[in-house]
Amino acid sequence: FLTACYILIVPILGIFMKKKCGWNIWLGVAMTLVGLYLLCMGESFSLALSDILILLCAFCFAVHILIIDHFTVKVDGVRLSCIQFITAAVIAAFPMFFIEMGHSAEGIQLWSQAFGSMDAWIPLLYAGICSSGIAYTLQIVGQKDMNPTVASLILSLESVVSVIAGWILLDEVMGLKELSGCVLIFIAIVLAQVPVDQLFKKQN
Repeated sequence: FLTACYILIVPILGIFMKKKCGWNIWLGVAMTLVGLYLLCMGESFSLALSDILILLCAFCFAVHILIIDHFTVKVDGVRLSCIQFITAAVIAAFPMFFIEMGHSAEGIQLWSQAFGSMDAWIPLLYAGICSSGIAYTLQIVGQKDMNPTVASLILSLESVVSVIAGWILLDEVMGLKELSGCVLIFIAIVLAQVPVDQLFKKQN
């Protein structure tokens, strides 16, 4: 739930970038936050250091959505995606070397031994190709002609898809609370994309 708070952060930051949102989008944001709360939260709610770090992550993801919105109209989406992955790889190489590899030859050798098993390669290839390569590239291409707030609402379906996948693949049970959250998020996304201003103009 905290991770998905970028849904609220995006339109707030968008105000400072002169990105206007209609009342239906703000209503969709509110409904989505309620839906995500029902879908993801347990009985207790408290803020620890880890929760603050997750909120910081949500803020960074909101900035990422707005940056994509700014640059997709100026550069090729696939090229932008490749630059994004190269930059992330270079930045991640430093903590990998000092933390995971122990910044030593022995640490590098121990770290590399894990790649002798397919148990390591399967999740790495899935995360690298499907979750990162395909998903983020499609996000950049798809966000080209879309309001960034609406894009963030659509991306909130990640939580809904994960719950449905857990139900199908892992036999997890969805209660009335989780189902209500899914329905609210779906309604909010549809509402946010309805051109209400144009409808009111036609009626008038």
